[in-house]
Amino acid sequence: MVSLDENQKKVQSKRFSSEEMKNILSGYLYISPFFIIFAIIGLYPAIFSLILAFQKWNGLGEMEFVGLNNFKVILSDPLFWKSVYNTIILGLMGTAPQLVVGLVLAFLLNLTYLRFKAFFRVTIFMPYITSMVAVALVFSVFFSNNETALVNYLIGLFGFDPVNWKTSEWGAKIAISTMVFWRWLGYNTIIYLAGMQSISNELYEASKIDGASKLQQLRHITIPLLKPFILLTVFFSTVGAMQLFTEPTVFLGNTAFARDEAMTVVMYLYRDAFKLSSFGTASAAAIVLLLFIVCASAVNMMLTQGFGKNRRGR
Repeated sequence: MVSLDENQKKVQSKRFSSEEMKNILSGYLYISPFFIIFAIIGLYPAIFSLILAFQKWNGLGEMEFVGLNNFKVILSDPLFWKSVYNTIILGLMGTAPQLVVGLVLAFLLNLTYLRFKAFFRVTIFMPYITSMVAVALVFSVFFSNNETALVNYLIGLFGFDPVNWKTSEWGAKIAISTMVFWRWLGYNTIIYLAGMQSISNELYEASKIDGASKLQQLRHITIPLLKPFILLTVFFSTVGAMQLFTEPTVFLGNTAFARDEAMTVVMYLYRDAFKLSSFGTASAAAIVLLLFIVCASAVNMMLTQGFGKNRRGR
């Protein structure tokens, strides 16, 4: 009887283990499409780009190993450092203000006594889902070099001379950063708004009883509890700013790669790869850009770690 019971237990354990294995395999099969697509679209190009960074290749012939020469070429190129400078300036001008303004707009849209909330929320989010072609056309008209263009007309009312927005150094930067600000403001506002709606109203009611103003509520309740959402938007905004490509390309049109007023790092590596057929230096620029993104993200995350913390002991 003892041996029979042991055999039954072994059979049951094998059956359970086989069912458990089937469940594990079925789970992996369900999630396998994501990993397959990621390996083809994401992982393979990244590995291939890393290999190309140490090769000389025009896209058609045989590869030639050149070691660190591609990195020496781009790091000694003044245009590359100009693109780094442009990327940082455009990121600060177009991305940093939208985080602050988005936080204020989200706070206003979350007010209980505000009317037509749905209309304002949809209106603010509309630029994010608008086609970039339409955005480029609209801003090309607004920032046209003509004296009768909307922006030139407005600054003319204050006594300023018309600006050649697409050819001047700071004119192009202001126009492109304004486009970035307008397009991505609603995205960050909606994220902040979703975070604010997760905060309990009891905290605001208690602070109201203690005599706290709206500004004090924003400073001592909303911002500290929104810290995870602020860190998320700072991280995404930093990565997006360092990868800026679409806005300057569509705004400047055919002359985007011919001048350096608004050339970003991504535009620089795109020019090397698809305009000059130098895939080695383009891949090296991509590796350097990755390092810049990691460093910039780490610095921003450290700077925002203490953002919104209440000071105690006073």
